[in-house]
Amino acid sequence: MRPAVASIAAACLLLAGCGGSGDDVENVNPTPGGGRTLEELWRAPGDDVAVVAGTQNHEPGRVRVSFLVVDAEGVVVTLPTARVWVATALEAQPFLEAMAKLERIGVPGMAEADATHIYVAELQLPEPGKYWLLAEPDGGSDKVQALGNVVVAEGTEVAIGDEAPHSETPTIASTGGDFSQLTTRVPPDEILLEHSVADSLAAKVPFVVTFSTPKFCASRVCGPVVDVVEEVARRFEDTDVRFIHVEVFEGNDPANEYNRWMEEWGLRTEPWTFVVGRDGRIVERYEGVVSVLELEAAVEPLAGR
Repeated sequence: MRPAVASIAAACLLLAGCGGSGDDVENVNPTPGGGRTLEELWRAPGDDVAVVAGTQNHEPGRVRVSFLVVDAEGVVVTLPTARVWVATALEAQPFLEAMAKLERIGVPGMAEADATHIYVAELQLPEPGKYWLLAEPDGGSDKVQALGNVVVAEGTEVAIGDEAPHSETPTIASTGGDFSQLTTRVPPDEILLEHSVADSLAAKVPFVVTFSTPKFCASRVCGPVVDVVEEVARRFEDTDVRFIHVEVFEGNDPANEYNRWMEEWGLRTEPWTFVVGRDGRIVERYEGVVSVLELEAAVEPLAGR
């Protein structure tokens, strides 16, 4: 059974504006798919639907893919895990099988995305190209198989291992306390506006920087992303790790182009969140949504506590 086109189109609007590198991804099955093709797995009993992608920029290596699964009735599936298969073509057998984990988007009690949870999978895709991905949430009484594509290509964004650009991002001090120049979040996220990227690099301290616009994000995940960064910042207040929020549009006006700080980091979409080590190099990065647990786990080794 296929979902109504309107259901998929509406779901895609939630996250459509919204990867990493390394080699520590496990293939959970030595014979992915049990010898069946990806199309045969998709045609198994259950709803045949389309993956709703949460990420769209993927570079070769360890690829972080986030996605929604929406059943044929338009209901977002929120089972704890989903099995993921990857193949080079729909008629090919999968070469990779992995597990995706359901992550909560945002912080309870704060801004909410249109979907409250999203699946996140780490996939080892070393070569550029167009891959086919099939996701099947585990444990439900009604099976759902969601099909989609992951396009891997060299990107423009700063990558893991790269030096962070020395961006003179604005702060409370540099704007004379004018929060309208600093953030579209209400109330202002003051804890994220105290330091600039350039000053943090000069101080040789680890930091997190998120490029996001809570008020104008079309996918409605930028508000929750800022909330996540603020929550993690409070969990590391007893350390020297800094947390920074940078808006994305010139003059904080969506009628304008992306600002110079977005250009300096090579960003063509938003939101993006980067974790930077004491040496000034990118340790981890997240396109689109990121959960508190994901970001906290990335920051903890840098905190020195």
